[in-house]
Amino acid sequence: MLTNAEIKTIRSLREKKFRDELGLFTVEGEKSVAEALASSFEVVRVLRAEDIGASAMERISQCATPSPVLAVVRMPKEDMPAELPDGLVLALDSVRDPGNFGTILRIADWFGVKHVYASHDTVETFNPKAVQASMGSVFRVSVHRADLSPVCRAFKDAGRKVCGTVLDGENIYAAELDADGLVVMGNESTGISDEVRRLLDCRLRIPSFGGGAESLNVAVATAVTLSEFRRR
Repeated sequence: MLTNAEIKTIRSLREKKFRDELGLFTVEGEKSVAEALASSFEVVRVLRAEDIGASAMERISQCATPSPVLAVVRMPKEDMPAELPDGLVLALDSVRDPGNFGTILRIADWFGVKHVYASHDTVETFNPKAVQASMGSVFRVSVHRADLSPVCRAFKDAGRKVCGTVLDGENIYAAELDADGLVVMGNESTGISDEVRRLLDCRLRIPSFGGGAESLNVAVATAVTLSEFRRR
């Protein structure tokens, strides 16, 4: 059974203030909880509806339809890696929607991208909607919070290309791509910031083959972009 105080504490993790204060977040669903348990993350507690009761689970769940299992997990530090990660690396410049962010982590995981740099104004990694959308990938893809300009310069200084998607870029299907560098994806509305844009070695555009849609969702654009890098 859960005490009212314990329920209150777990419910408080819906808010960023308390997640940061306590250093904890929640994950729901059999698959995602299993991923957490199999990862290097510290799982503080696993709660099942069959043990605590459906009513208590409903009170602590953040899902519209409560999951039968919920885990409380300790947040890791999102420090910068000691060295630049090898291979293809992703950077997110002011991605604000948690659903997009979580989906992008899942996409990165699918395409074997193990490291993601996120600007300080990108939505927090452990936002409940981001965790849910990642479907467990949040436990396999390392996120590093950083000012992206120095990150871009570090890749360039190491002789590795920094590419980004922009509306006036080169057709990605005709461009020369190297899967050993940094790929930057921008904000849902404004795209890549001017400061980061100036540091791009290659500007890529995903061409439209129709005529009605104005743009692609940033998660969809990330999937197309990473797929093309991996195809080469």
